[in-house]
Amino acid sequence: MTAAELRRQYIQFFKSHAHAEIKSAPLVPENDPTCLFTTAGMHPLVPYLLGEKHPAGKRLVNVQKCLRTGDIDEVGDPFHLTFFEMLGNWSLGDYFKQEAIAMSFEFLTGVLGFDKDEIKVTCFAGDENAPRDEEAADIWRQLGIPEANIYFLGKEDNWWGPAGQTGPCGPDTEMFVAVDQPDCGPECGPACGCGKWVEIWNDVFMQYNKTAEGKYVPLEHPNVDTGMGVERVTALMQGVQSAYQTELFSAIFAEIQRLSGNAKANHDCRGARIVAEHLRAASFLIGDGVKCSNVDQGYVLRRLIRRAVREARQLGIKESFSSKIAAIVCQQYGEFYPELQHQQAAILAELEREEEQFSKTLENGTREFNKLIARIPEFVEKKQISGKNAFNLYETYGFPLELTVEMAAERGFVVDEAGFQKAYEKHQELSRAG
Repeated sequence: MTAAELRRQYIQFFKSHAHAEIKSAPLVPENDPTCLFTTAGMHPLVPYLLGEKHPAGKRLVNVQKCLRTGDIDEVGDPFHLTFFEMLGNWSLGDYFKQEAIAMSFEFLTGVLGFDKDEIKVTCFAGDENAPRDEEAADIWRQLGIPEANIYFLGKEDNWWGPAGQTGPCGPDTEMFVAVDQPDCGPECGPACGCGKWVEIWNDVFMQYNKTAEGKYVPLEHPNVDTGMGVERVTALMQGVQSAYQTELFSAIFAEIQRLSGNAKANHDCRGARIVAEHLRAASFLIGDGVKCSNVDQGYVLRRLIRRAVREARQLGIKESFSSKIAAIVCQQYGEFYPELQHQQAAILAELEREEEQFSKTLENGTREFNKLIARIPEFVEKKQISGKNAFNLYETYGFPLELTVEMAAERGFVVDEAGFQKAYEKHQELSRAG
């Protein structure tokens, strides 16, 4: 099953259950100033989850563009992504646990073809804010999930939200299927973290609103919010370990190999994964109106592009390349996300401009970085780049602090990040003083 087929079948399934399809919201939230990016499918729907009436009705389905930056430094391994697509269906005060779980079960077994005995589920174990979710567990039992495949876990595993500091939240039930690897031991299951059991879907039961004071107030009309990651499920359905091995990235890797002349710059290559993932994310961000800057969303965009440029140069790509990768992203996703086609010229231009600007200073900045490293004798145990020097790399050569930290770690160094912040603040004060 391809990603396009998964999207289509998911939408069709929920339309057949009286859900209205809605468009993906932009990656920059319209209703939540506490978050830089749309991080989940429910994020744009917060006003409706709190009781406002949605013009499309009480049952909704869509594929939502999402971006999370918490794991940005982990991108490069086989699993982490910043940008991803989230399949979701919602009940805005309509159905609740019984129907939500039943539809999830029907889609997993009837459409995706999983056997009920192959599915493990987790439910909320309860705490001082909310009781143990026996209701969800009973529904799974009625549907035929074996008792041995039902687990109760705490809030860190089976509670979702709010997306920001405040807002709708509640217990969830998660569904897991196994990948082709041996059990880690007799207790192998969703909670062990060995990687054999992969979360495929999450049904969130929005029963509470978390206030600014940290209180959990029951919602007058409970809602359902579910989430299924397109990239993860596509990989599972194709029997591969990683989204990077699917058609979502294959054309991008082929272009990276062509541009670099490096046959090893494929889905197994850390640098190639960073280039592919970050430029896919950057293309979507620019398509939603974000431009490179030194603050907020623009800073994240700049960081993604500059990290990709550095990795591309290390792979052997000497020519301008980012717009060529973005053109593939626009072509591949443009039918489902027409804004990429409409904004393609702007996307390519912004990437070319940022790549050219950073390329001019990358070589000199790397040379300066290497000089800093060379000054520290080998026998020094705590090898550190000062905040002042890190700020100079930022101010003179355009190195985001995170890039300097990453480069330093590759050489066994740390960076005085507090010192960088002081130097940055002093620079701002001098700038304001004129």
